[in-house]
Amino acid sequence: MDEKQQPLADRRKALEDQFFRKEGERLREKLRARKDQEEAKAELRRVSGIDDDAILDHLAGLGVRADTLAALSLVPLVEVAWADGKLEAREKEALLEAARDAGIDPRHPAYELLANWMVHRPEPRMLDAWSAFVRGLGEALDEAERRELKAKLLGRARRVAEAAGGILGLGNKVSPEEEKMLGVLAKVFER
Repeated sequence: MDEKQQPLADRRKALEDQFFRKEGERLREKLRARKDQEEAKAELRRVSGIDDDAILDHLAGLGVRADTLAALSLVPLVEVAWADGKLEAREKEALLEAARDAGIDPRHPAYELLANWMVHRPEPRMLDAWSAFVRGLGEALDEAERRELKAKLLGRARRVAEAAGGILGLGNKVSPEEEKMLGVLAKVFER
């Protein structure tokens, strides 16, 4: 190569290097984002109990994270437990068990929130915030996804409601106030 062509060859090489460096950075970022999405999906699966990959992909794609969903999943449980104005020992145990089932351990911020709610009933605006979030999320989900989310959240809430009810395990295990709250929670999922 002669001296006149050398600067052009150097510039071409620099341009190619820059292009491939930028392309490599773009691909690394894409792989990193995919890995983050898969980790978020695995955490959502653990916390929610939802096994459907399409629903998990959808939730993760909407930016819903495990800690958000974990805290979110506690609101209906706490509302049902407090529905009759008091929190009984068996309801507290059921709340803690539900938190463990959702993968929330004592070091998790949602656990601290739950501990506080077991001492002080959440303000009504907490239920309003939960309802608004679920409605917004429901608009982004299809019917099957909404049904599964509803079944998981309300199923846990019903188990809490049944924890302290009945006499010696007999009779109606859910108080009228708890049944009413379960109805309020169910309506949030309606379109």
